[in-house]
Amino acid sequence: MIVVMETTATQEQIDHMTERVRKLGLKANVIVGTERTVIAAIGEKREDTKDSLASGPGVSSVMPIIAPYKMASREVRPEPTQVQVREFRAGNGICGVMAGPCSVESEEQLMSAARAVKAAGATALRGGAFKPRTSPYSFQGMKEEGLKLLAAAREETGLAVVTEIMSTDDVELVAKYADVLQIGARNMQNYRLLEAVGNVDRAVLLKRGASATMDEFLLAAEYILNEGNENVMLCERGIRTFEDHTRFTLPLASVPYLHRKTHLPVIIDPSHGTGHTYMVPDMAVAAVAAGADGLIIEVHPDPENALSDGYQSLEFNQFQATMDRCRVVAEALGRSMG
Repeated sequence: MIVVMETTATQEQIDHMTERVRKLGLKANVIVGTERTVIAAIGEKREDTKDSLASGPGVSSVMPIIAPYKMASREVRPEPTQVQVREFRAGNGICGVMAGPCSVESEEQLMSAARAVKAAGATALRGGAFKPRTSPYSFQGMKEEGLKLLAAAREETGLAVVTEIMSTDDVELVAKYADVLQIGARNMQNYRLLEAVGNVDRAVLLKRGASATMDEFLLAAEYILNEGNENVMLCERGIRTFEDHTRFTLPLASVPYLHRKTHLPVIIDPSHGTGHTYMVPDMAVAAVAAGADGLIIEVHPDPENALSDGYQSLEFNQFQATMDRCRVVAEALGRSMG
């Protein structure tokens, strides 16, 4: 349930009610809004819990949380959350852009991509050091050497680093180098991994599973939030359907739906969502028009010879043109590209 504090509630009263929630055997999550503070009381409740909390000092009202995802729900935090990492921002009117190669392949490849996406207006560099591949014989990534190259690219360009993490064993290592930890579609319901990144002081980009429902997606985010990490972004990267003209089916209706249900920023991945280079620019622009809080786009200096996902990667000039179009749409809607 939600303990809604009065707009005039003092910090002492908030602290008192937080402690009262804990004494009732519930987990207390304090959320400071623009107008008032609420305390989400999570856990098994007794019959007298509501009355006990409602009588507390500085309390305006106590309401049940109807949604199964408690911390991610708009019921708990009506205002949209903005995630900020270095110069990258996503949410609350800002559409942040993460761009770069699918895989880190070499210093020359990564540095050229980092400089190009920075020049075009991206504020975060994506690049896979650990790569989950369908075949064990495919390129698996440069691992820690790739992470070091990403950190070097950040040092030169100032771009925030976004990279995928695949195992709880790698959390400490990847967090040492990255600013944003990406949970890939295959790991969306790897609950131990979700809990692990929830305990790290890094933003998390959670990708929707290829067959996951929206409730499953939001409950996966709940695992991270429940551990105390509030810097979570939801990424729609397409779902598996009977269609075969695209790699996946990219449902842009996810953007307004998720905005209605959750305060978390919604990121769109038009690269995986389509699987075809020629479709990526149009779907990126459409995502901005739909209200997306961010984009993650694959960009490579030589897509034809990329070690992974070259068929859906943009060349530098294509990415620049895409960013120019996205800016026009964002500005027309009173938003900005961050």
